[in-house]
Amino acid sequence: MLKRPIIIDTDPGIDDAAALAIALFSDKLDVKLITTIAGNVGVDKVTDNALKLLTFFNKNIPVAVGVNDPLIVAFEDASNVHGQSGMDGYDFDEPAQELLLDEHAVNAMRRTIMDSDVPITLVPIGPLTNIALLLKMYPEVKGNIDEIVLMGGSVTRGNKGVMSEFNIATDPEAAKIVFNSGVPIAMAGLDVGWKALVHPEECNLLKDMNKTGNMIHSLFQHYRGGSMKTGLRMYDACAIAYLLKPEMFEIVDTFVDIELNGSLTAGCTVVDLKGYLKKPNNAKVCLDLDPQMFKEWFIDSFKACD
Repeated sequence: MLKRPIIIDTDPGIDDAAALAIALFSDKLDVKLITTIAGNVGVDKVTDNALKLLTFFNKNIPVAVGVNDPLIVAFEDASNVHGQSGMDGYDFDEPAQELLLDEHAVNAMRRTIMDSDVPITLVPIGPLTNIALLLKMYPEVKGNIDEIVLMGGSVTRGNKGVMSEFNIATDPEAAKIVFNSGVPIAMAGLDVGWKALVHPEECNLLKDMNKTGNMIHSLFQHYRGGSMKTGLRMYDACAIAYLLKPEMFEIVDTFVDIELNGSLTAGCTVVDLKGYLKKPNNAKVCLDLDPQMFKEWFIDSFKACD
């Protein structure tokens, strides 16, 4: 079976680290490129974290540095959730700098997409600035993008604003460009992330499973996305789960746009489930997730890691 070629745009990030581990060791995904974007912490730190993870995993995937600032709004990180480094909790070796491309993320994505014999899937699990710039600067790539599968947005409430999820609210103008690009989109948002829980018993299984499981277990001790008592929320792994086991989700085709001007709701993903806006569907939106299926999939995925 041919592996699905993907590009992961990421801001590691503790839950990003878990998502990357699953994707990189999957026998169904071919990670062609990793691009970095400021989000959980600044772009220099997230790039260093991506390189540390690849060195730890012994994976020779090229990394390209993206932008450090949103298109318009001021940048605010999430170091309160992931620690000052973005991946507090594990003492990584010095990263392999030879994996770092001397090429901007947007240009590296364009080259990778245009050189591919089969359409590429983009998997952004951070703010969407790099993806928006790619689609605006190089619209020719749209013909060789299979789908954009993103972690971001919310059908209901937010975690950065009352109605806004962090990845979208960090650069709402970029998100609006992406959702209005005409490229097929799948959105695994905050709502399903709230149900994608890892509890202490699963965490303990990871600790003694293998080297990767032990590392992720250590990072989880410093993760503030949920708690060890109520469960840690694996937001970014939901995008990888959508690629590998979509049957765990309830999915609907609908229209999504981004609110930019609302004084109380800027950054909100407006998910038009009832068709009030009379716009054609532009996204597959995950409305629900089977928590038990996710939990079993998550642990099984780490069994395939080194």
